[in-house]
Amino acid sequence: MDRHATAVWKGNLKEGAGTLDTQSGALKALPYSFKARFEDESGTSGTNPEELIAAAHAGCFAMQLSHFLAENGTPAESLEAKAVVALVPGTGITGSALTLTGKVPGIDAAKFKELAEKAKAGCPVSKALGAINVSLDAKLG
Repeated sequence: MDRHATAVWKGNLKEGAGTLDTQSGALKALPYSFKARFEDESGTSGTNPEELIAAAHAGCFAMQLSHFLAENGTPAESLEAKAVVALVPGTGITGSALTLTGKVPGIDAAKFKELAEKAKAGCPVSKALGAINVSLDAKLG
């Protein structure tokens, strides 16, 4: 199964700008720029590749964990996963920090943590990010 996205960039690195489109249409002419990627800590001036990697990582991890929880006989009521992807200019992407709060009836904290770690290691996006540090802070809430 293949999925695709298209980036169009116009101009040079600092003054240029681009748009992103995805196969699903979820992103359509979504703007991105140097400012959004490297200068705007608020994250409100457009998207950037690291934000999109974070979204993919959080989504993939939550789906993988939901599968493991169901297999365990303790399906999740809800899982809130957040990924923070760190970019160090001049070095690159250095890590993805996952935080998770789960509402999972009938599971103890130790088993929840075990399955969350298994999902972190097994989700396809975590595997694709194998060159960087991937951390996890998981708790029941």
